[in-house]
Parts: sequence; structure tokens; C-alpha cells
Amino acid sequence: MKLKTVLDEQLNQIQLEKEVFKKISETANNFVKQLQNKLSKKGIAAEVFIGGSLAKNTLVKKDTYDADIFVRFDEKYDDSRISKILGKILSRKAKKLHGSRDYYQLNIDGILIEVVPVTKIKQPEDARNVTDLSYFHVNYVLGKNKKNKKLKNEIILAKAFCHAQNAYGAEGYVKGFSGYSIELLICHYGSFEKFLQAIQKLKPDEKIIIDDAKFYKKNNVLQELNNAKLQSPIILIDPTYKQRNALAGLSNERLNKFKTVAKKFLQNPGSEFFVKKGILKDLKEKYKEKLEILVVQTNRQAGDISGTKSKKFFEFFKYKLKREFVILEAEFEYSEEKNYAGFYFVVNKKKDETIKGPSLKDTQNVARFKKMHEQSFVKNNRICAKLSHNINFEGFLKKFVQKEKKIIKSMSIKKISLLR
Repeated sequence: MKLKTVLDEQLNQIQLEKEVFKKISETANNFVKQLQNKLSKKGIAAEVFIGGSLAKNTLVKKDTYDADIFVRFDEKYDDSRISKILGKILSRKAKKLHGSRDYYQLNIDGILIEVVPVTKIKQPEDARNVTDLSYFHVNYVLGKNKKNKKLKNEIILAKAFCHAQNAYGAEGYVKGFSGYSIELLICHYGSFEKFLQAIQKLKPDEKIIIDDAKFYKKNNVLQELNNAKLQSPIILIDPTYKQRNALAGLSNERLNKFKTVAKKFLQNPGSEFFVKKGILKDLKEKYKEKLEILVVQTNRQAGDISGTKSKKFFEFFKYKLKREFVILEAEFEYSEEKNYAGFYFVVNKKKDETIKGPSLKDTQNVARFKKMHEQSFVKNNRICAKLSHNINFEGFLKKFVQKEKKIIKSMSIKKISLLR
């Protein structure tokens, strides 16, 4: 199937009907008016505006919809107070969630309204929190869309594709493309197709620098930007704020997976690339009974906090697992709705091995080595030991849970279940 045909078909399927968009807009606008009136009556100096995909008209068709509402508090309010002030103004039905600043959720007519407190700043450099930049982000993307009417549809396609390929989101457990970064990338490359072409051409360990606002001369960004913001494979300078890499959270692992999919799609376009598939289903079909499935729950707030805790624990568990097994597959999946993570492994038994210990002259460490390894022997004036790998996955898990109790608790893990 030709690429243009696939993209045209997908646009028809994922674009919102006018009636649906109208309903979401009306619900959001009515909420904004009501909230603005409440703030004014209380004498609170704050402005309410709609942000996110709704403001930019780049919403993608899905089962449930959300609207991002930002409340811009005057700079005179202390940063630590604005979340509390907002909470008192909102109805008791509003659910408080923890983030870089506490924010709130309400469900109105089936639409999830997220209300985020921010500080009204004149210049991006004055931002006290990254959410303070949201106002500038909306205006920047809207300005680009007005100049090029085609960008909106290209952004919608890119977001739908990234979502289907589990690459949408800057959360710590995803480490993918945020909605804003996708918008910036499409503005830069001009189309969804050109964006994918650029990604699939990336060489291993190649670092792309995108600075459309031309804040920096050539590669000076590598010297001027904080080193912590330069770790991602793509450095996307926020055109509204020169000190921010909009893709700082993108991991090499996520980009490499996305690169592979982009290449496959361009070589053989198909609508199936826009359909989100559960990782578990594919792994079950491929490995059947060889697949080991763990369900892990934390005691933390659903979303970025719980998901990121789960991902860190996944990496720790995988590190320990590698000592006993050859890992053929290791996949992580988190459900915000159910607030649990799936750890999926396919492992093979490791061959027995010989490990070398300290020199016999190092009597203190030799004694320690012997305590750790019962089957020790001397070879070439060194203490050595034979390490057997006879344990199965279930046995390893039981041993791991007993041995690592303190660490498991410290990582906020409350339950680990092995599915059979």
C-alpha cells in the first residue's frame, strides 16, 4: 500500500469529528469561565487558559478525552502556595495529584479536566517550574500552525504513530517523545514522513542537535548547556527557552526501538502501525510457555510516580537476573489505569562457570571468598570457585524476594506476583 494512501486513511480514522471537538471545547471553555469567576470573586490575581492538544487543535480520536487547564497566578504569590490556593477554589470532587507542583483532576461530562497551577511570567527565563512555560508553548505552536495549515494534520499523525508504538510520553517509565516535542519535531521537519525518514537514517551513537530559534552558534550548545541536559540522543532546544532541551528525557533504548519501527513502516506502510498492541500478546504468541510474567504493584500514586518506580525496580531485578540466566527478552509495560507493571522475561539457563578470586597472599579476602563460595579451589596461586546455575525462574524469584526485602520495600514495591 502506498504511503500517501495509508496516511490519508489514518487521518480519516484518527481526526476528531467536529461535533466531538465542539463538545470538548465547550466543556473546557465553560469550566474556564466558572473557574475565572471564582478566582475573581475571591480577589485572586490569576488568569485561566486552555493548553495542550485541545488549544492547538491536535487532539487524536480515542476512547476518553482530556483537557489541560492552566491557572496563571501573579508572580506575587509564593510558588509553594499556588497549589493550595487552587485546591481551595476547586470543588471537593477535584482529585489532588502530586507532581513537580500539585495539580488537580475532575471528570466533567466524561471529559477528564486537569487543572495545573503555574506562575505568570513575562520571560521564559523567569520560570520557576517547567509548567510555567506552557503558555509560551501553546502560542509558539499555534503561530507555526497559522503559517502552515498542513502542520496540524502532520502532528496528529505523528502523535498517533508514537502512541501506537509505545513511544509517546516523557515520563520516567516511557522516556519517549512528549506531545510538545513531537509538535516541535514536525515543525522542524515539515511533515510526519520527513520526521520518520530523519529518525531511521540516524547512525548508532549519532547525536542530533535541533535549534530552530538559532539560540546557539553551530555546536556551541554542547559547551553552553548543562551536561545533564545533553544526555539524550536528540537535543531539541526549546524555541521558547534556550536553556531547555525538550527531549532531555528521551532514552537511547526508546529511540532505537522507534527507529526500527520507522524503518519498517517506510519500507512497507500499513495501517497496523497505527494500532497500539500490547507487548504481552506478541510475546505470548512468540514464546508461549517459555515466557515468564511478573505483575508488580507499588504503593505510590498512579502515573509517572508509580510507573517510574516500577521501571527502576525492573532494571534492578533484571540486573540480578542476569547473574543467574542468559536473558533473551526483557520487556516492561505499565498500566496507569490499573496502576501495575508487567515484567516479561524469556531466559535460558547459564552454563556453569569458574570465577577467579584474590591471590592467596591476600589472606583476609581469601577467607571472605571461601565463606561466599563453598566449592572453592586453588589455581595459579589464586583462590577460585565453581559457580553452578541450577535454579529455575520461580526459585530465583523466591530467593530474590527473601534476600532483597529491604531494597524491595525502599523502592516502594508492595506486591510481586508470578503468573502461570
